[in-house]
Order: sequence, then C-alpha cells, then structure tokens
Amino acid sequence: MRTHGTLTAIKRLGASDRASGLIMLGCALLGIVLANLPATADAFALVAHTHVGIPATNIDLPIGHWAQDGLLTIFFLVVGLDLKQELTTGTLANPKAAAVPMLSAIGGMLVPPALFLLVAHVLHSMQPGGAAGGLGAIAQGWAIPTATDIAFSLAVLSLFAKALPGSIRAFLMTLATVDDLLGIIVIAVFFSHLNEWYWFAGLAVCAAVWALLVRMRRVPWLAVGLVGIAAWVMMFEAGVHPTLAGVLVGLFTPAIERHGELTPRAARYRDRLQPLSALVALPIFAMFATGVHFDAFKPALFVSPIVMGIIVALVIGKSLGIMATSWICRHLAGLDLPEGLRVRDLFPMSCACGIGFTVSFLIASLAYSDVDMVAESRIGILLASLLSAAVSGILLHRQSKRYEREHAGVESGA
Repeated sequence: MRTHGTLTAIKRLGASDRASGLIMLGCALLGIVLANLPATADAFALVAHTHVGIPATNIDLPIGHWAQDGLLTIFFLVVGLDLKQELTTGTLANPKAAAVPMLSAIGGMLVPPALFLLVAHVLHSMQPGGAAGGLGAIAQGWAIPTATDIAFSLAVLSLFAKALPGSIRAFLMTLATVDDLLGIIVIAVFFSHLNEWYWFAGLAVCAAVWALLVRMRRVPWLAVGLVGIAAWVMMFEAGVHPTLAGVLVGLFTPAIERHGELTPRAARYRDRLQPLSALVALPIFAMFATGVHFDAFKPALFVSPIVMGIIVALVIGKSLGIMATSWICRHLAGLDLPEGLRVRDLFPMSCACGIGFTVSFLIASLAYSDVDMVAESRIGILLASLLSAAVSGILLHRQSKRYEREHAGVESGA
C-alpha cells in the first residue's frame, strides 16, 4: 500500500506543470552552483567530461552529452506520443479549429531568427576588427531562439494565471505542441550530417518492428525496449540527432483504442513516461546544460552578438511573431479565436513562449562547435528565459486579477 501511494504521488508530481517546472528550474540553478563552488567545480567538470561508450559501436560520449543525447530522448518520446495523440484525436486533428494557434506557432518561429541575425549583425559591426567570418560563425545559431519550452511555459501559466479561462492554456498547449513539431523538423533538416544509407534502412526496420510490437494484445516490453535502443543507435549512426528516435517511435504508437481498451495506448504510455521525463530526464539535462562557470559572465557579454541576439529574439521576437500572426489571422484572414478570447488577451501568454530552455540548449550545442560560443549561447538562453518568465509572470498575474474582478462583478450583477 505504501509503495502504491508513493508511485501515485510521483505520478501526480510528474503530471503537475507547476512542480515539474520548479524542479527543473531548481536543477538548472544547481548546475550553476556546482560549476562555480570551489568545493564542487572540479568534480562537476570531471563527471561531465567522463566518457562512457557502448560496446561494439563507435558511440563514446561524455556524461554531460549522455544527459543531452540519451536522457533527453525520453523527453522527445513523450513529445512524440503527445504529437501522435494530438494529431489523431486532439486539437491538431481539426486544423480549422486549431488554425490560429498553429499559425501563431509558425509566426513565433519565423520572427526570432530574423531578430537574432539583425542584432548580431549590428553588434558585430560595432565591434572593432569584426570579421565577416566571425559573423558567419555567429549566424549558425539562428535557430536557437525558435524554441519554446512547453514545461516551463506551462509552469509559469500554472503559477500566475490561476483565474484565467482554460482556453488560454489550451491555446498555449496547441501552440507549444506545433512549436515542438517544428523544432524537431529544424533539428532534423538543419543540424544533421547524413551518413550511409543502410543506417536509415535499419532505422526504418526498427520503426516497423516497434509499430508491430506496440499493437500486440500483450506488449513484450523487453523487446520494445531493445528495439527503442536499437532505433537510437541507428539514428546516431545515421548522422541525425539521436533524441529524434524518441519522436519517431512515438509517432508509430497507436493513438486509438485497441483490443477493447478504454484509453489509447499513446496517451497511456505518455502518462506513464511523463514522471520519468519531468522528474529525471529534464532536471538532469538542465543541470548539465546550465553548468557555466562564472568566469564566462563578463560585462562584455551585454554587447555580445550571441547573448544579446538570443535575448532580443526570445524576449521580443517570440511574442512579436505570435501576436502579429494572431492579429493577421483574426482581423485579415477572419479566423476565429477560442470563445471569449481577444487577440490582446494572448499577449501575457505569448511572453511565456520566450522561455526557450530545453530545446534551445540542445540547438545551441548543435549549432556551435566553439566552446566560448556555446557558453555565450547558454548564458543568453538562461537570461532570456528568466526575463521572459518574469515578464510573463507579472503580466499573467495582473491579467488573472483583472479577470477575477470582472468575473466577480458579472456574478454580483446577476
């Protein structure tokens, strides 16, 4: 009974947007502390750079990279399962009803790269001795500010928007889901270095076997796990970022009821894996991703093309792209928003979309090979995400209070 109660508590904790967001934030701050305390800095660096390999393969990665390339696959598997469910029976199954948040997600991914490149160009040209080659290297990070961290943004919404209608959360959920899908496409298309064709053939076989196994009346979980690991290895060897193996097998999981079951398997598996993703994979990834030494924090960072480009792109570009697209959809294209919502009601929520974090950190590590550039990009993501969270938290709190007063006034008048 006690074990069952503990498991139930863990599931509830993992399913809570507020709790999982705060845990991930705590681990991100822990990473900064461990990387900078004299008593722990050397040990933290040693652990992060200790290599662990898979026998009989050429896969040999530092533990810090295993947190990114290995553990983060669990997060992407949850994303893949969620996408499959949404595309089959959820909001994305009816494109007309979800048109505005879907298009807003696209707008929110197009504007930030443009702002990043503009700010980077301006600041780079102001620096003495700036070379075109240097600007070209900086521009490789254009995709960093395209991502929205769904866990953190929903946590901010849960903390500061308690009185707001559920339609705002549903809008953000749809927008962030499409954002995740587009982020996956960006990583697969722009940050993959394709290798021999037979790895892709092996990956296709793994996907087909996974699809067959998870459709059986009694799922052989050991075999499913081995096929999942094989898919990860195939993806790695094919030159595509291996975390996308999680998305691939997630999309091959059935999202309708089978064999007389009451709920779809994709939804059930997502709910079972969510605590592992929210309470283990993402916090450990956040701890290693934010392990930046304070020596990197210098006044010059505030004129760094990378840092300032990311901050402007995430804090301003995300909300600008979302709001402009929503306005065009509503007032020029005549598309409907959820009942009771106006375009201006979306602004506080759109600011929360500037919290890049998880996928932004991942793209930064893929975009830059230079250690200093990676460090600068991580600082930019961290500062931009904290600033977006603070701004959206204040605006959502005020919006929530105003909605509460208006709602109370309507009820008292009735």
